[in-house]
Amino acid sequence: MTKPRLYFLDWIRIFAFFVLIFYHTGMYYVTWDWHVKSPYASDAIEPLMILSSPWRLGLLFMISGVATAFMLQKLRVGALLKQRSWRLLVPLIFGMFVIVPPQSYFEVVEKVAYHGSYAEFMRLYVSSYHGFCRGADCLRMPTWNHLWFVAYLWAYTMIGGLIVWLLGARFQRLSDALGRLLSGWRIIVLPVIVLAVARCTLADRFPTTHALVDDWYSHAQYFFLFALGALLAMQTGFWARVDALRWTSLGLWLCSWALIVCYWSIPEALATPEVLQWKPVMRAIYCLCQWAPILTVCGFGHRHLNFDSAKRRYLTEAVFPVYILHQTLIVSMAHWMKPIKLAPDIEGTFLIVLTFGISFGVFEVVRRIGVLRPLFGLASPASAALARAPASGQPLQELAAER
Repeated sequence: MTKPRLYFLDWIRIFAFFVLIFYHTGMYYVTWDWHVKSPYASDAIEPLMILSSPWRLGLLFMISGVATAFMLQKLRVGALLKQRSWRLLVPLIFGMFVIVPPQSYFEVVEKVAYHGSYAEFMRLYVSSYHGFCRGADCLRMPTWNHLWFVAYLWAYTMIGGLIVWLLGARFQRLSDALGRLLSGWRIIVLPVIVLAVARCTLADRFPTTHALVDDWYSHAQYFFLFALGALLAMQTGFWARVDALRWTSLGLWLCSWALIVCYWSIPEALATPEVLQWKPVMRAIYCLCQWAPILTVCGFGHRHLNFDSAKRRYLTEAVFPVYILHQTLIVSMAHWMKPIKLAPDIEGTFLIVLTFGISFGVFEVVRRIGVLRPLFGLASPASAALARAPASGQPLQELAAER
């Protein structure tokens, strides 16, 4: 029997991807390394950035796992893998060679004072030139930059589909067993334990690279959450329990966030052995700050956003093209605005407004031109019309898209 569509997860996905525009605009103004940097960069807004950075991508992978499970209600595994490969790999390749290169171009202009034209840069880009370096830090090209999420999602979908095929009917039994297990305190504690084990054993050995082949700590987090979403998709009791825990989860999220900000803000001069011995505990708290927000967002979403509307159907289609475009727009406009020397709050507002406006403007063009639709991950017009139909039994259509 087909399960009812979980509309609240559509809304959460939409909001989570749109948060990326604010987050990546913020990356221009913080001290963390990024493609281009504002002359006003400081640590002022870093606590606000940390409010979403530990969990946002994990949430998206979990929702993608849920969506994959729903699609398996309608498609055989082979058909699903074929569809996902088309919808993910085509925009990924297009993005790597058309959308992403301006980010790398402006990065080498600012970081290594490259003076060549964009055409000259593109000749180096497509030839896998690795000579743009600052010390041992070299820019690898071609690159997928923010589209790494698409590559990882494709890989997880392929692996997940193979596992479902191998398990057969045992997949549903495993789903039911997990649904029964995750109740009460175990909803919070058990996933945090899994995330904490991964962080304590892999984070130092395998720092995040987003290069797919050597990013084992990231895989340990994200594939776990993707698989968790797939297994829990049909467990309606789980979502109701998450709803009931939403205020508890919110309190745990905010407390863990405050502790992380305080710990990371300790000056180096005060980082004594007595302070550093708390590192394993803080890693566990960080993992709580990964899982508690996911529970919070899903809990409040289940309570308040489990409804359909024309806006949901429009935004569900729009959000992937907006995701593909947004970071290139932010990087390019930030570089071009730099000589104007606007105040950072005004400049940041303009970046956000223009990124939303231009992204949706491009989407309005792309959605009307059939040949452009697959380049931005959109289904054919006939399939899109079917997906927008508000049938209560329709499976949740995955929007394949992170950072």
